[in-house]
Amino acid sequence: MAIKGQATVVKHTGSHYMLAQLPQWNLFPAVLRGKIRLKGSTATNPVAVGDIVTFEADVPAENLSLENPAVITAVEQRKNYIIRRSTNLSRQSHIIAANLDRAFLVITLDFPQVKLPFLDRLLVTCEVYNVPPVIVLNKCDLYGPEHQDMLEAFREIYTGAGYPIVEVSAHTGDGVDRLRDIVSGKILPDGSVNENYDPSKPVVSLFSGVSGVGKSSLIKALDPSLDPRVGEISDVHLQGKHTTTFYEMYSLVSGGFIVDTPGLRGFGLVDLKKEEIALYFPEMLKVAEDCRFAPCTHTHEPGCAVKEAVEAGEISYDRYSSYLGMLDEEGKYR
Repeated sequence: MAIKGQATVVKHTGSHYMLAQLPQWNLFPAVLRGKIRLKGSTATNPVAVGDIVTFEADVPAENLSLENPAVITAVEQRKNYIIRRSTNLSRQSHIIAANLDRAFLVITLDFPQVKLPFLDRLLVTCEVYNVPPVIVLNKCDLYGPEHQDMLEAFREIYTGAGYPIVEVSAHTGDGVDRLRDIVSGKILPDGSVNENYDPSKPVVSLFSGVSGVGKSSLIKALDPSLDPRVGEISDVHLQGKHTTTFYEMYSLVSGGFIVDTPGLRGFGLVDLKKEEIALYFPEMLKVAEDCRFAPCTHTHEPGCAVKEAVEAGEISYDRYSSYLGMLDEEGKYR
């Protein structure tokens, strides 16, 4: 008699998947039954890490093997997900991860230098698909006096837009304890106690960023028992060498689950119309209702409250510039 159950996809390599019945970390292999297509989805991967799936097996999960895997028969409705296109001109999209409680966007101000339009595309995607983002500023031990103006300007831009920033150093451990408690769900990004914390409910977070920001090193700092592959920075291009080659979830000893992703080099927006983009810039949305015309593209219209806020320094020109780039279908940010 077939055994039926539900589990979470924690790893995807080729045609094989690893599942676990979270919060238990009881890994077992699975394969897809035929072609599974999600209603309304154009993504290249019908099943993503973080998906909750229905499976069938002829033996208990602990007795399954690669030679005798479970069979995934259905994908449950997602509460949210993160999706990307490799470039703005590509029509193919790929779901990075699903059913996320938070997305931790790991960046560095220098080496590699943060590209704000790229970060803004990640933030817009989090807003569109209802995944609360946290900006993680890594390698803070490397920021000397010459970086302080740049650091303060960065804080002003993104805290002003309403995004929490956690400053850490995977190398020295500074800020890692705070980040660990946020990942586990024990505290909120602002440092306050999470009154709704329930250790019996799995907290799943995405860790993402460009190559070379120290994402794998940071995961290892959060839980030294883990061993995600750590790469070196390319001196030639000042970009990280790709080390993570597939999407994978890790269970942290301190609580919580992390989905690690390959270092991203391009991030195109998916399923977003031009007239909708401004809705996902929180600082623009706050003042847009005061625009003289509606709808307003915030580009050329007279009496535009957003443009006035930019000119007054109330909205970051860098963020506004990112918005204009997203309006340009030919624009590419990598």
